[in-house]
Amino acid sequence: MRLVQFELSNGERRVGVVEGAQVREVQDARTVRDLALAAIEAGVNLEKQVQALGLGISHDHSELLAQLRILPPLDHPDPAHLLVSGTGLTHLGSASARDKMHQQAGDEAAMTDTMRIFKWGVEGGKPAAGQAGVQPEWFYKGDGSIVVRPGQAFALPPFAEDAGEEPELSGLYVIGYDSKPYRLGFAIGNEFSDHVMERQNYLYLAHSKLRSCSYGPELRVGPLPQHLAGTSRILRNGEVVWQNEFLSGEANMCHSLENLEYHHFKYSQFLRPGDVHIHFFGTATLSFADGIRTQPGDVFEISQAEFGAPLINGIEPVEAAFTPGTIGTL
Repeated sequence: MRLVQFELSNGERRVGVVEGAQVREVQDARTVRDLALAAIEAGVNLEKQVQALGLGISHDHSELLAQLRILPPLDHPDPAHLLVSGTGLTHLGSASARDKMHQQAGDEAAMTDTMRIFKWGVEGGKPAAGQAGVQPEWFYKGDGSIVVRPGQAFALPPFAEDAGEEPELSGLYVIGYDSKPYRLGFAIGNEFSDHVMERQNYLYLAHSKLRSCSYGPELRVGPLPQHLAGTSRILRNGEVVWQNEFLSGEANMCHSLENLEYHHFKYSQFLRPGDVHIHFFGTATLSFADGIRTQPGDVFEISQAEFGAPLINGIEPVEAAFTPGTIGTL
């Protein structure tokens, strides 16, 4: 089952099930978060909750996408209660792209921190079920205010040094009123980042992640295939300037999803009832590692057949939100 959130022409929200070229409304459902909380309370999974409510009228899926009426597949009415985070160096091919950015000049025999943490993941990232493995690289990205709906452009602030895509699998979660995290499913995502800033110094990784992101347009409910193969490409003036395959799924990862989830939700501050979490699981494919430099007007397109419609976002410069010397005093 694949779910979407969308707006009617009058701005009212609906939840829909994707059936071929159509989106069928879930009766009496306005948000996926409410649907999930109701499923938790009823003690059923998300698919059974949808079946219990039933399906209503149909909408043309491509028309909803073209009119930018498809919303992120999970959000929160208060953006401060949606936390976006992620992990890196989790995929079997991920170290090579990152290592290119952090090679120690003049000492090729020395193992970089990138290669060291990747090695730890290969050795201990897939523990036995119910056990904790080695922890991955982890980062905070922002709250719900940084989430861009499918089809809209990423904001490029004046201080940004790069506008790079990161095609990733993302996990979508709601914290139940029992303070337990519940995974609704997965979506493809673009964990948009600043790789020039990151390359300057490892300690700038945190800064480089404080950018917009997008995920969806569809939420895939249920278990994932072990192997996922998709395509990431960049278009400029309608022409493809870069394209590459990206792989995901546990068969292509050095960490299990269970281990990555544990090392996020082990922190009690991430278990606040009612909150929403979007967690990016890393990538092995970066255009930046191939020498590509994006620019305003470029369009990112990320697709995996198992997730339905591709995720498309552009790049758009924005004015500075804050300038030096403008702090107020009390």
